[in-house]
Order: sequence, then structure tokens, then C-alpha cells
Amino acid sequence: MTDARIRTTTVGSYPLPDWLIAAPTQQALTDATRVVIDTQERAGIDLVCDGELYRFDVDHPETNGMIEYFVRPMSGVRREIGLEEWLAFRDTPGMSFRARPAAIVDGPLGAGTLDLLSACERAQGLATRPLKFTLTGPHMLAKTLLDRHYGDRAELALAIADVLAAQVRHLTADVIQVDEANLPGSPDEWPWALEAINRVLDAVTTTAAVHLCFGNYGGQSIQRGDWAKLMDYLNGLHADHIVMENAHRPPDELAAFRDLRPDIGLGLGVVDIKRTEIESADTIARSIERADQVLGVGRVRWIHPDCGFWMLKRNMADGKIRALVAGRDLYEGRR
Repeated sequence: MTDARIRTTTVGSYPLPDWLIAAPTQQALTDATRVVIDTQERAGIDLVCDGELYRFDVDHPETNGMIEYFVRPMSGVRREIGLEEWLAFRDTPGMSFRARPAAIVDGPLGAGTLDLLSACERAQGLATRPLKFTLTGPHMLAKTLLDRHYGDRAELALAIADVLAAQVRHLTADVIQVDEANLPGSPDEWPWALEAINRVLDAVTTTAAVHLCFGNYGGQSIQRGDWAKLMDYLNGLHADHIVMENAHRPPDELAAFRDLRPDIGLGLGVVDIKRTEIESADTIARSIERADQVLGVGRVRWIHPDCGFWMLKRNMADGKIRALVAGRDLYEGRR
């Protein structure tokens, strides 16, 4: 990767090109993924992502496929959901943004037809810079399912973790990032969430990362909380670095990361994906400067957007990607 002190990356998703929606063939998907990766590489992003375009489900556009794509191919689940099951799921804490479960668990979970390797290999064949591959974590997936088999949410999460780990150990992207977008709103669940995600992280054979945010549901935060409540969880992660939402958060919250284990690299969110305004290089540089002042020079090892870009228009996403690199370069005196 680059010799810069602070490296740049994106979080995962990218706006779905209109022409891919109109003609969602495998060739069109490959071409669109090539465009996404090339856009990042031309901008100078150090660690690129594939845009997660292969996950898109027209029936679930609000979550950009980050849930259904993973759980519905698994064995032990069914898609048919009746009225009684809708009503049972409706009262699930932290799931007010969903009207129904992603699926019903009615047997032991297995891989079924889930195939993360093909998506990872497609992106690796298109990238010329280091590549990050992303997947949704077991805590969030467990929360979106209605369990009729395990009888315990923690046990369900561990079962999901085992399925994901079996896939992850075959992935050879430079960084494997596990995304947990529900835990920040349910911090008391961190002990079982930590055990589950570490099973997945321990299967990574390259570099492991974890992304957390307060939700990006149609461009809106859907959870409340603060990072200080999750510091025990963060310090327990078997990860090289974390990728955090900071730009859309209260400025004084940054101080919580003084308690982060020093060997875990801090990824600082400096691009607000919930705003359509494109940040200037100066704005990005000031965000890095403030973090260095609060946490100490060298604590921030990555900068990135708060979350994925899927809810923005492509010109906005592209502008924010360019600003990310320009801001880092400005702060480090590279321009």
C-alpha cells in the first residue's frame, strides 16, 4: 500500500448504476464493478472496495442487500413469512426499521448456496490496487431473523458466525471487513456479539477489519447511542483496525477512542455520507488535524467515509472519494 502515514479507503457500497438496474446481467455486473474500482483507483484510494453491487435486491433497496443476500441462501431458513410471524418479529428491539424478518430460522443453519468466494474473486480480478472485501456480521444478521430453532439469540449468532467463517477462510482479498450496523444501538448485547464476530475474524487469513455505524437506512441514522458504551467490545475484537462513523457524530465523542487498545488501528470517518454536500480537501484535513490533537499523532491510521455510498448519486460519491484523498494529501503535505 501507500507510504502515507494515514491510508484511505471506502467502506463498501457504491451507488448502483442505472444501466445495471436496467440490464442486470453477469457481464453488466462485471463491467459495473470495474467502473467502481477504477473510480477509486483513479482518485488515489489506497484500499479499494468492489461497491457491493452484486448484492442489490430490488425488493429490499433500503438496506442495499446487506441482509437478505447473506441469510436467504443459507440452509435452515425459509422465506415464506406468515402473519403470525410478522407480528412476532415486529416487537424485536432495535428492528423498528423493518416491517418483517429477513427469513425464518426453522432448522440448523448451513452454507446452503451462499457463495462469497465468487464475488471476492471477481473483484480481485479487476483491481490493480489492494482490495477490501466486506460482509455483514453475525450480530446484525441474527437480529433480522425470526428464530424458531435455536431459542437463543446468542446461539443463533454463533451459528451464523460459523457459516460465515467457513466462507471467509477461503477469501484472499487484502482486507476482509465485517460490518455491524445494529450493535451501536444495542450496546448491552456486546458480549455475545463479540464472541460471534471473533469467530469470523479468526477465520480471516489476510487482514481483518470491523466497521460499525449508527445505521444508514435510506440516508438516515436509525439508532442512538455513543461509542464509549462499546469500548469493551472494540478492545475485544480480533481485528487489525476498525472503521468508524465519526463525521456525522458529536465532535466531543472522539475522546472515547483514547481508551482504544493501542494495537488496534483507528479508522476515522471524515466524510458524511448522510449529506449531499461534497467536502473540501480543507475540511477533511481539519478533521484529521483535530483527531491528532485529541488522540495523539499516529493514532489515526485510516480515513474513510462514515458508511457506504449506496444512497447517494454517483457524482456525489465520486466527489467525496476525490476529496478524501485530497484532504489526506493536504494534511500530510503531499500537495
